[in-house]
Amino acid sequence: MSENGLRNTLKVQRAMRDLTQADLASLAGVTRKSVNAIETGNMVPSVVLALRIANALGVTIETIFTLEHGEIEK
Repeated sequence: MSENGLRNTLKVQRAMRDLTQADLASLAGVTRKSVNAIETGNMVPSVVLALRIANALGVTIETIFTLEHGEIEK
């Protein structure tokens, strides 16, 4: 379980499209380090950045980012 409860498939989604981290970073308007930090779970993207990444990959945000338990803990 990740520390923040967010699971992401960014690395898989990126690899399925044969994109490097640098390629995706360029498409989404961020640095390669940011893409790496998101992929490794060291950074949680803002909603705007998550949308830009999803748009760059041609998928919905939910395809990339999900809560580990499917709901917010109360």
